[in-house]
Amino acid sequence: MRRTMLIAVVLVFPLAACTPEAPAAAIVAESTDAQLVSSTSHPGDVATGQSIFRFDTFGDETFWTDTLHMHQVIGTKVSPKTALSVGLKVDATALPEAVVNGIKNGTVDLNSPATTVTLLKLGAVVGVVGRVSANGTLERVGITCAFCHSTVDNSFAPGIGKRLDGWPNRDLNVGAIVSLSPVVTEAQKKVYGSWGPGMYDPRFNIDGKNMPVVIPPAFGLRHVAKEIYTGDGPVSYWNAYVAITQMHGHGPFSDPRIGVHVNNGPDLVTPKLRPLREYQFSLSAPAPVAGSFNNEAAHRGKTVFDANCARCHVSGSLSDVNAGVLHSPAEVGQSAAYADRSATKHYRTTPLRGLMHPPQLKGPYFHDGSAKTLEAAVDHYVTLFKLSLTAAQKHDLVEYLKTL
Repeated sequence: MRRTMLIAVVLVFPLAACTPEAPAAAIVAESTDAQLVSSTSHPGDVATGQSIFRFDTFGDETFWTDTLHMHQVIGTKVSPKTALSVGLKVDATALPEAVVNGIKNGTVDLNSPATTVTLLKLGAVVGVVGRVSANGTLERVGITCAFCHSTVDNSFAPGIGKRLDGWPNRDLNVGAIVSLSPVVTEAQKKVYGSWGPGMYDPRFNIDGKNMPVVIPPAFGLRHVAKEIYTGDGPVSYWNAYVAITQMHGHGPFSDPRIGVHVNNGPDLVTPKLRPLREYQFSLSAPAPVAGSFNNEAAHRGKTVFDANCARCHVSGSLSDVNAGVLHSPAEVGQSAAYADRSATKHYRTTPLRGLMHPPQLKGPYFHDGSAKTLEAAVDHYVTLFKLSLTAAQKHDLVEYLKTL
């Protein structure tokens, strides 16, 4: 089943095309950032990378604090209930027993911004790092990779639980959060307000166009040659792009293919790309949820998949991108508008991983989220490629996709 690409660091998972025929408009994806895609691991990289992924802001406080003044907004207006309502998550393992008991018995005020500041001081707000003064004032705030690419298992309460690193936070409403800034214009708020939970446009601040895409997973990347939906480059390419141009961390990023040249020194990003990548490579896709699919139907569905989808979703990575193949928008039945903003102008076949893992992962699919369900994604390609699948075969195929 052919699939559109993935965004990265960050990073969604759109479903690609099912077709028994060879790609007609495939091109060879150019290799970029080759020095960063070595498979060689170094001792300690995974542990170091975990700390970078969870807690390193790359100095982006200069944007989130000095430019957007989010420390003032959070410290005075954002209660834990407000934070949870826009998709922010709380790491229950970072909470001391007194706070846990206080939440349970109601003595911790979840309607108070002061409680949010306390959670930041504890390092409990996933993907957000705050510096709190001795008198309890939030002085500095920044974000990390985990802001978009981690969630929690809800084991304590909805939005509160153990971290799930690499999982896309499909509840996160980045647009709503940024719109809280007092320096954001009404025109910008209109754009940000159009995104909704789980959506983000990583090019809006580059070209001014508004085409949000689904936040992708950052797990299951070890055997994938190119990251993001359009296959612009490997994992470290996208990590650098996001860290510097989106998170507004400090470092150099240059890609003449898209006309982006940023040099925001000192370089707090490049030395960390290798361990960050190794940690992401250590994150495997989650196993399917028992009872969420029909075993017998899934077994039949694999036969349907192998006959109709495996030419592009090749065995192993479940993507032909490792063979250097990208696909034209027309070939996969997707709009060219988003691809045209990229370096390749094409889409990659997205590896199929973690497609259905409720409650955190249950769609939408395709880069733009236009397929709300796996059934809709399958129907898209059945129609596009005029596949002769019965209703039963489509059902079985969906059941198989739930196991990936």
